[in-house]
Amino acid sequence: MGRFVYSMNVSLDLRIEQVPGDNGAGEWLRITEQMHRAANAQCQELALMVHGRIFYEAMEEFWPRAHEDASLPDYLREYGEIWTAKPKVLVSRTRDSAGHNTRVIGGDDAIAQLAAVRANTDGIVSVGGASLATQLLRAGLLDELLLWTHPAILGFGRPLFDDYDLPIDLELTEQRSFAQGVTMHRYAIQDVKEPTPC
Repeated sequence: MGRFVYSMNVSLDLRIEQVPGDNGAGEWLRITEQMHRAANAQCQELALMVHGRIFYEAMEEFWPRAHEDASLPDYLREYGEIWTAKPKVLVSRTRDSAGHNTRVIGGDDAIAQLAAVRANTDGIVSVGGASLATQLLRAGLLDELLLWTHPAILGFGRPLFDDYDLPIDLELTEQRSFAQGVTMHRYAIQDVKEPTPC
């Protein structure tokens, strides 16, 4: 059985974007070569990537051509190669095809289909997209969080999860520090609790 890992850049107040649609390009992010190489190494080990449509289309817009762009640093070209070659699942109600080694699932039973993907995959499956991660969390299918935390408090913007208000017990399983105050924390999801009556 695979493990679904929601990997995301976040601010200290657990925001993933300040401006709608910035798709990981916000000025608050401090993505260095050291951090990107670590992310590349982790992505190389993935069995599969699962993306929501908005997240996928942001990735699709840039990364398939990155490996051929000589103006980019080698670690960005390397990630372009990894992303393009890695098997992917796009979860979408509006698209029925995608390139770059991607299959599409959708419809009202998408979460059930993802449960089958998880059951039939050996290894780590990365999850990209807040809406998708929230649905997997509600369904009890999200296994881990991999958070790249940047030293900024945004105060507003899109949160890590959409409209989610239940307590979650986590176990810290890995942590690393990078240049410019960025930290990486991996958490195993232990227990999603029901709300306690007041």
